[in-house]
Amino acid sequence: MRIARRMLPLLPLIGCTGHEITATPRDAEGFLPWSNAAPEYRIAAGDRVRVQYLLTPELNEVALVAPDGQVALRAAGRVDVAGRTLSEAEAAITQASRRYLTHPVVTLGIEEAAGSVVLVGGMVRNPGQHPLPARRGALEAVIRAGGFTDEARLSEVVLIRRGPGDLPMMRTLDLRAFVSGTAPEDVPLAAGDIVYVPRSRIAEVNLWIDQYVNRLIPFSRNFSYSINRIPTVGGAF
Repeated sequence: MRIARRMLPLLPLIGCTGHEITATPRDAEGFLPWSNAAPEYRIAAGDRVRVQYLLTPELNEVALVAPDGQVALRAAGRVDVAGRTLSEAEAAITQASRRYLTHPVVTLGIEEAAGSVVLVGGMVRNPGQHPLPARRGALEAVIRAGGFTDEARLSEVVLIRRGPGDLPMMRTLDLRAFVSGTAPEDVPLAAGDIVYVPRSRIAEVNLWIDQYVNRLIPFSRNFSYSINRIPTVGGAF
């Protein structure tokens, strides 16, 4: 099924200016319409979570999410939390705590989001997963990935984000305009975002998705898409 959508204005991405990155209207298949709403945070291995018991505060603790995605808690044992939202993990810990407590009332928070990463690929010097310690922008993510290569097309950087129902959303960013000071706004990234810097035509993204993203990113199911590029004035890329 072909889904036509207009890319919406970006969220407020690198936070240090009042400039804006504008998005070019695209037709994209297999993607939800872009939403400006910040996605709900999903716990990752390496995060430190704060677990509090309202009725038994002596059991409160801060726990590290292990590489296998579990936390080890005195009142709940080992519980899978990686990939879950805070409310989902809170419910899982509450259920596990019932083995030891009659009516556990649990609240869960993030003490340190050390496991937050974004995936940066394409025409950057060090592609791969890179830390996202705070709400940073796409340009900062590229800089963390070693910067653009000489072949990079800054005006057509692709941003992919997990949307409602674990389905992906996609939009394009004009980082060339942002760098030159002609884009009025930037957009903060979220943990799990994918930033792809193409080389020539934007259709190259499809090959990268097939080769890398479907293998590395735990969406609930695989997806495919294509982008019909609108030529720029003079045919420049």
